[in-house]
Amino acid sequence: MHMEQAIAALRFQPALPVWLLVALGVLCVAVLAVSAWRRAPGTVWRGFAFLVVLLWLGGPTLVEETRQTLPDIGLLVIDQTASMSVGNRTHLAELARTRIEQQAHGLHDLELRTIVVPEGGSEGTRLFAAIDRALADIPRARLAGIVAVTDGQVHDVPATPPGGVPLHVLLAGRGEETDRRIRVIDAPEYGIVGKSVQLRVAVEDLGVPHGLLDRSPGAARLTIRRDGEPPRVESVPVGRPHVIDVPITRAGPTVIAMSVEKLPGEVSTANNTAVVQINGVRDRLRVLLVSGEPNPGERTWRRLLKSDPAVDLVHFTILRPPEKDDMTPLRELALIAFPVRELFMLKIKEFDLIILDRFQNRGTLPPLYLQNIADYVREGGALLMSVGPEFTGDASLAFGPLGTVLPATPPESGGVVDGAFRPAVTPLGLRHPVTAELPGLHGTATPGWGRWYRRIAPIENHGEVLMSGPDGAPLLLLDRVGDPQTGGRVAMLLSDQIWLWSRGHDGGGPQAELLRRVAHWLMKEPELEETALTARVEDGRLAVERRTIADGPPGDVTVTAPDGTQTRLTLKAIRPGRAEAQMPAHAPGVWQASDGRLTAYAAAGASNPLELADLRATATVLAPLVRASGGSVHWLDPDGAPDLRRIEPGHDAAGSGWIGLQRRHDHLVTGIAALPLLPAWAALVLLLGLAVAAWRREAR
Repeated sequence: MHMEQAIAALRFQPALPVWLLVALGVLCVAVLAVSAWRRAPGTVWRGFAFLVVLLWLGGPTLVEETRQTLPDIGLLVIDQTASMSVGNRTHLAELARTRIEQQAHGLHDLELRTIVVPEGGSEGTRLFAAIDRALADIPRARLAGIVAVTDGQVHDVPATPPGGVPLHVLLAGRGEETDRRIRVIDAPEYGIVGKSVQLRVAVEDLGVPHGLLDRSPGAARLTIRRDGEPPRVESVPVGRPHVIDVPITRAGPTVIAMSVEKLPGEVSTANNTAVVQINGVRDRLRVLLVSGEPNPGERTWRRLLKSDPAVDLVHFTILRPPEKDDMTPLRELALIAFPVRELFMLKIKEFDLIILDRFQNRGTLPPLYLQNIADYVREGGALLMSVGPEFTGDASLAFGPLGTVLPATPPESGGVVDGAFRPAVTPLGLRHPVTAELPGLHGTATPGWGRWYRRIAPIENHGEVLMSGPDGAPLLLLDRVGDPQTGGRVAMLLSDQIWLWSRGHDGGGPQAELLRRVAHWLMKEPELEETALTARVEDGRLAVERRTIADGPPGDVTVTAPDGTQTRLTLKAIRPGRAEAQMPAHAPGVWQASDGRLTAYAAAGASNPLELADLRATATVLAPLVRASGGSVHWLDPDGAPDLRRIEPGHDAAGSGWIGLQRRHDHLVTGIAALPLLPAWAALVLLLGLAVAAWRREAR
C-alpha cells in the first residue's frame, strides 16, 4: 500500500560558495569586533545588517516534499530439502509458513516474499545461495528482515549475515536431537579377484550430551550383507574407525550393504545404512600357450597375448618330439627340454587359461598329463584350442584323455576341408555376447570378413556353435564342462586360419576382438555371460538388463527397493538377446532385481549425501550468524510460529514468542515546492532599514 504525505524542511541554497560565505562571515565578525572595541555607536545595527546580508546570500528556503511511502519487504525462506522430510518437519514448516503469511497480510506496510530451497543435488542444503538469488531483486533500503524455516542443517553458511538485517531462524523441531550414523571413511573401487579388500567405516553418535553416557562410548552391532549371501554381524566401537575385510571372489561388481542398530531416541535411521560397490578385477592373467609345431599363426597368438600388459604369458613350441631324441647332450642343444612335469602337474592350476595351438600328441605328453588338463578344466579351468590338420588322425587329442572335455570329435581319417570360405555368425552367435556386435557384423550373419582356406569337419559336436563355415558347418564352439557353477569351459576354433585376419588378407576381420572375447568368456567374465541379469543405478534411475540366448518374449522382473517395496517391471527388447527396463531409483541402498531364476543387485548412493550425513534439527550451525545479525532462533514444536511485529531500527528484533521486522521508511519523492524565506526585495528593505537605523544612532 502506498501513502502520500507532505514533509516541510528548511534548506539553504547559497548564492556563493560556502568557503566564501564563511570568509565573509569572519570579516563581518572582525569589523564588528573592532567597532565594539572602540565603542562605536550603531555597532548592533551594523551587526544586524551584516546578518541580513549573510542570510540573503545563504538562500534560506522552505522546501515542502510530497512523498509516497513504500512498503518494506520481508523474505520468508522455506527449506524443502531431503532432511526436512524427517519426522513431522514438513508439517511444522507448512504451519509456520501459513501463519507468517497470514500475519504479514494484515500489515499494510509490509510485503512478504516467500521462496523455497529445493534439493541441492550433492551439495547439501544451499539455503543462503537461495537467499542471495532472492535479494538480487530486493532493494536493500526496503529489506525489513529474513525469516528462515529450516531444520538448521545448512551447508553454505556465509561469514557475515546477508542483507544487513535481522535473521530469524524457525527450527522444525522441539529441541536439539540425537542421531546415529555410519560413515564410510575409505572404500576401494576395485579389488583383485582371489584377494580381500578392506573397508574403513565409523559409527558415530551425534548430539549425545557428555555425561549422558559412560566415559566409554561402547559398541554397536553392525550387520554386513554381501549381495544375496547370509548377513554377518560384527560389534564395532562407536566413534572409532573399524576395518571390515571383504574377500573378492569373482569378477564384476560386488555390493556390500552395512547397517547399524538404532540408537535409542535418535531422530531417524535413514543414515544408519551405507552401501559400497566394489568391482572385482583379475590380477595379471597367467596364460600358457603351447604350440605344437611352428606355423604362421604362432606369431599372431604371441603378438596378441604379449600386447596385453595384464597377461603373463608362458609360451612353448614343441620342436623336437621324444622319438627324435638322438642322444645329443643338452648343453649342445639350442633349445631347452620341454618342462612337462612342472607345467602339467605342479603348476597347472596356477594358470587362468591354457591355449593349445595346433598341438598334436606325438608322445610329448604322457596320458597322465593330458588327464591333468582335462581335470583342470572340470575343476574350473579354461581351455582354448585352435586346431588344424593335426586334430585328425590317430594322434589327435580328441582320442585321448583330453577328448572327454572337447566339444568336437574329428573323423579317424580325413576331416580336413580345403577351399575358400567366409566365416559366418550363426543365429545363436547373433545373440551371444562373444560374437554379437563384432566389428563389421552390423546385425547380419554374413559379414564381409576376409576368407579362410581350411577347416576341420567334425563328425560330432556339442555345445554352442557361434560361428560356422559353408553350409552351416561348425567353426567356433563354446562348451561348459562339469558343474555349471564350479566347472570349467572350453572353446574350440575348428580352423588354423584366423591369423589371416591379423594380416589384413582379403579385408581382414576382428581377430583380436574375437579372441579377447572368447578368452574372457572362458575366464567367466560377467560381461560375456550369455545368460545374465544385471542392474545398475545411474542419475537416480535403475536400469535392469537381461541377456539370454533363448528365444521368446523378454518377460518381467521384480524390483525390490531398499525399503522392501516391490515393483513389477516389464522388460523391453532392444536387440537380439538383450532386453532392458528402467525406473526411478532415488532411495539410497541396495536395489534388487529378480526374474525368478537370476538375481542382480545395484548400489544406489544418496543423491545428496550431505543431507543424510546429519539428520538432527539443531541450532548450533546457524546460531553464530543469527547472533551477528541481531536476529533470533525459535523452535516450532510445540508452540508453532511466533508472532510477527514491526520494529524501528536499533530496537530489539525479537522477544519471547515474537519476531520483528524493521521499518525502513523508504519512499519516493513525487513533488517538491520551494519558498524562499528571504527574497531579494525583502533583504533589500531590511538592509536599508538597518542602515538608516545605524546612521541615526551614530548621528546622535
